Amino acid sequence: MTRRNVQFRAAGIALAVAAGAPALSSAGGANAEVIERSADHFVLRNTTVLETTLEDVWTSLGDVDQWWDGAHTYSGDAANMSLRTEVGGCFCEANVQGATFEHGRVVEADPALGVLLHAALGPLKGKTTRADWSFGWSSHGPGIELVMTYVVSGEGVGAWADGVDSVMSGQFQRLTRYIEYGEP
Repeated sequence: MTRRNVQFRAAGIALAVAAGAPALSSAGGANAEVIERSADHFVLRNTTVLETTLEDVWTSLGDVDQWWDGAHTYSGDAANMSLRTEVGGCFCEANVQGATFEHGRVVEADPALGVLLHAALGPLKGKTTRADWSFGWSSHGPGIELVMTYVVSGEGVGAWADGVDSVMSGQFQRLTRYIEYGEP
């Protein structure tokens, strides 16, 4: 097996996805961690290797209404969520009264490499100077290595790292189950 690195440029940071990296868990398992933290900054990373195809990962990411946890919506129903995986695409929520809320905006999208959104989610809205949420993927043997990273900066946001990590790890687990089994 050859080792291959794929670079996905994410708003000034390079997210290196290393196929065959020994620190990654095996298919089905996920690794989640706060990889950087200060008073005004944190970086979260979730990784896993899935027995799937690039096309399935790309398509599933856009099916956010199928895998997002409705408990983390304004409306209480993930069916109201949408994500257009194209530059300028909205990660949005509509409620039954017709109001639409923008949770994030896609700024980079490549079906072969990943998606980057500017997205200050939940309690971070209005408190960040940076909130870059990225999904990167690459071939890994017969499967796909999926890496989700969330880079957040803003006054005092470091105190939110553990809580945000818990929620985002749950969302990542739901996404990976949806990709592999068709249900979150």
